Amino acid sequence: MKLVLSTMTAKFSHSSLALKYLEKSCRREGLQPVVKEYTINTGVMSILADLFGAQPDILGLACHIWNMKATLALVGLIKKVLPNTIVVLGGPEVTYDAGRIMDEYEEVDFIILGEGEEAFPSLIKALQSGLPVDTLPGIAWRCGNEIYVGTAAVVNRLDTLPFPYEDSDMLEVKDKIIYYESSRGCPFSCQYCLSSATRGVRFLSLERVFSDMDFFLKHGVRQVKFVDRTFNAKREHYVPILQYLAAASGNTNFHFEISAELLDDQVLEFLQTVPKGRFQFEIGVQSTNLQTLDAIQRKCDWTRLAYSVKKLRTANNIHLHLDLIAGLPFESYQQFGKSFNDVYALRPHMLQLGFLKLLKGSGIRQSAVEHGYIYMDMAPYEVLGNNYMSYAELRQLKVIEDLVDKFHNSGRFAIVLTYIIDAYQGDAFSFFHDTAMFWQERGLDLLAHSTKNLYCLFEEFIRQNRPHEHPLCLDMLKFDVLYCDSTSVKPDFLLWDNEKWNRETTAFWRNEALVRNYVPDYTFTTWRDIKKKYHIEVFRYTLTDYFTTGEVAPKRNAILFCYADRATTYQVLNDQDFWTEEK
Repeated sequence: MKLVLSTMTAKFSHSSLALKYLEKSCRREGLQPVVKEYTINTGVMSILADLFGAQPDILGLACHIWNMKATLALVGLIKKVLPNTIVVLGGPEVTYDAGRIMDEYEEVDFIILGEGEEAFPSLIKALQSGLPVDTLPGIAWRCGNEIYVGTAAVVNRLDTLPFPYEDSDMLEVKDKIIYYESSRGCPFSCQYCLSSATRGVRFLSLERVFSDMDFFLKHGVRQVKFVDRTFNAKREHYVPILQYLAAASGNTNFHFEISAELLDDQVLEFLQTVPKGRFQFEIGVQSTNLQTLDAIQRKCDWTRLAYSVKKLRTANNIHLHLDLIAGLPFESYQQFGKSFNDVYALRPHMLQLGFLKLLKGSGIRQSAVEHGYIYMDMAPYEVLGNNYMSYAELRQLKVIEDLVDKFHNSGRFAIVLTYIIDAYQGDAFSFFHDTAMFWQERGLDLLAHSTKNLYCLFEEFIRQNRPHEHPLCLDMLKFDVLYCDSTSVKPDFLLWDNEKWNRETTAFWRNEALVRNYVPDYTFTTWRDIKKKYHIEVFRYTLTDYFTTGEVAPKRNAILFCYADRATTYQVLNDQDFWTEEK
């Protein structure tokens, strides 16, 4: 019987860890599955045609909130063109609703409940041998018109799982994010998360993790994203892993979801010494409203969390993502704004604004009536409103989410954003709220925008809404443009008047001894090479003073930007090194 494993990932850059686990587990049991991975952007008819060409006798499909609707449509089509194919579903989206799905979709023959690495191969071998399945753990099945739902399967010893990657896999995933887990389960019981449906945490042995990491380092993968729900749940587990990876050679980045309040001072001191770019931390704050945190059973020591984030941010060697969730119980629009400002003040590299999803099997879904939740009937079950926040307010937050991505998370507006939010008395949420209103009034939230256009729209908002800050903001925008986009993006409104200082610029670059005071290895080659690697721009304000002291003064100064290395650097030129006596 030919076995095909398939799923649809959310993006091309993603790969399915579940499918790789199942494939290797099947092969260990002597089965020979064919793996076919698509994205949700691949048309269902195209997927159908490809699967028809594979002619599976058994088709296993991994189901998640992002692909459930398309997967169910595909199942119906499969049974029309391949009526004898046995369809097996698995994944979190079907585990907690197996009876209803099998009742409503007669095309579904079996559902794997819980973790499938042991249950799925057992089912396939039983089907191939014609053996009964009613004694197998972790499955839902049909017997005539009856539907039977077993208990969810759990792999008790994670070290028994096969490593999900082989050398042959690396060509396929070389341009994708590599997913990996060193533990399953979570010590917390947050009611919006499916981890609240299970208890306890299971860990891979350190020897196993080190061996797995050596494989990724050997292949020089771009990023390994740990999917552990709370990577730093157990100190004896996570600290040795971090130490091992910090000492390793190579440029691989490792992403972890952590609880920052669990980091002790010794660990924080160590983290300040790791190579820049080696680690990336995602920290789920979700809310700073105590009533909200109590309702979702999320334990969080905000004081300690903020302390840890500030300590990590000071070293600036680890990229920090901080998460908030909109739509939680007891959090109004205004109260969410406070949570937003609390997190924004910690200066994360990325502030990820997500929206509550009432997942099947989660505690928050069971209390939906109590909090007046209205939400999508189909996956991803995103909240549309509740007793505390209206749909109109959630829609406004959607626009704010987009603006945070465009202006803060992109890193392109770092200097001007810091200044303008200071002008808002540190109320970042009010700034983004006002910008969202400006955006919606012009229908900009419905349009795509180039990088150059974003700079122009930011300037227009400041000119109309904060005219007193506008002159200085122009200088700061010019700095942000040159620092983030070199000279590839030059909005006209920024008044590029370099030709006015052409004589000074030419004299500076011809004086090799002088230039080496700023660029030690400088040698004059060609003007084209200089233009590619460097840029000198004249500013009207002392911006670099603002970076260090928060103060700024109207004074002409020239700044040298260097693009020769991967990271842009800048230096203020001494007046006597650049300006002529005539000017």
